[in-house]
Amino acid sequence: MPIGRGEKPMSIEVETLSGGTTTLDDEKLEELRMTFRGPLLSQQDDGYDESRVVYNGMVDRRPALIVRCSGTADVIDAVNLAREHGLLTAVRGGGHSVAGHSVHDRGLLIDLSGMRGVWVDPDSRVVRVQGGATWGDVDREAQAFGLAVPGGVVSTTGVAGLTLGGGYGWLHRKYGLSCDNLRAVEIVTADGRLLRASESENEDLFWGLRGGGGNFGVVTAFEFTAHALGPIVMCAATMYGESSADEVFRAWRDWAETVPDEVTTRAIFWTAPEDPHMPPQVQGRQVLLTAAMYAGPPDEGERILQPVRQFATPLVDLSGQMPYRMFQSVLDFFFVKGELSSYWKSLFMNELGDRATDLIVKHGLARTTPQTMVHVPLLGGAVNRVGQGDTAFGDRGAHCMLSVDGNWVDHNSAEHIAWVRHVISEAEELSTGASYLNFDSDAPEKSPDLVSATFGENLQRLTEIKKRYDPQNLFRLNANIAPA
Repeated sequence: MPIGRGEKPMSIEVETLSGGTTTLDDEKLEELRMTFRGPLLSQQDDGYDESRVVYNGMVDRRPALIVRCSGTADVIDAVNLAREHGLLTAVRGGGHSVAGHSVHDRGLLIDLSGMRGVWVDPDSRVVRVQGGATWGDVDREAQAFGLAVPGGVVSTTGVAGLTLGGGYGWLHRKYGLSCDNLRAVEIVTADGRLLRASESENEDLFWGLRGGGGNFGVVTAFEFTAHALGPIVMCAATMYGESSADEVFRAWRDWAETVPDEVTTRAIFWTAPEDPHMPPQVQGRQVLLTAAMYAGPPDEGERILQPVRQFATPLVDLSGQMPYRMFQSVLDFFFVKGELSSYWKSLFMNELGDRATDLIVKHGLARTTPQTMVHVPLLGGAVNRVGQGDTAFGDRGAHCMLSVDGNWVDHNSAEHIAWVRHVISEAEELSTGASYLNFDSDAPEKSPDLVSATFGENLQRLTEIKKRYDPQNLFRLNANIAPA
């Protein structure tokens, strides 16, 4: 049972920001359990393992204390507890951080997964979302009114992590990144204040939250602009065999240069799993998946996406008009929390010339595990029309992204990690030098140039905002920006 009312808690040792430990004794824990509405969980409590598990199965960490927040008041008290005792603190929303930022050994975990409310105002097209919600929660409520907020490509992904780090998905070319659609946030900063940030309130903080990650506090609520879409959209999802992969990737590349902003598309080298979600004719086979969605009238989209279905003779064509919510969740079965060990790296690419294409196809067909993906989303469109300094997000000018998503179920982690790093190192000279931090497994201390290369000229302003709102770097378990 959790540390609950009427029970005598035990003392707990918690790691501090300085690297030492501090003791939360019986008296303090008794005070905490009387204060918090949500449960407090230690390692002996039911629900502890459920609360600490994250997407990446390689991340098996055991916090000293988990605060499962029931609302904003719990978040404020949790942040005050962390600051007053100098506790090493992680914040968990959806738990999809591939780097494992949302959980840490021996520290305090502020868990927002119980705060998943979504409210839609269809007249103003404003969607208000609590900090622990997933994109599936948002899609469910927004689509009831024929609306959508640009999110990710896996519905179990947390709204908070994806948005604060940028937010690519199936709508970014038409409507921009998730962070571009933010109207306002409510955030608990390191001093325990609840602030509202928008274009007219705490504007510097709002700027930093649109792409600057979880560096500035715990966001308890987001307000998004929604767009008319669905419920039916036209989607393309065609799998081609290994023998035609080079031909198909080049055809997809050339076609992608011609598409309107309504089209968001990506190519993925993958091995289709032996799973009932997959058609029998592709199960266990190496494939090149070319996928796209049209953010407009489905009949028009059917015509515009037709080329995706005939770059060569496909193994299987799963394209068609379908509910937007269905397409948003087609990959969910592959990203079950804790089932795959993962190490991902990404780069933004200037172009897909022949050298880049040769490299991607070569490595896409030589992946070390069937679960690994070599993933190339087309960028551009609305993403590129936002000024480089208008938000904190790093690279606005890239043509596409190369994401090498290493996933495995065996015990050869070192081999698979080395392979991902090798592919990225070969691609670096063809890149802009920046990475999409949501798709990067390295902590900044392991890759010291990662943050500076990604944020570029925006980094100086971000360090100043960090100093203003978190001078002690309480919120450091992220793609960390040190205070100026």
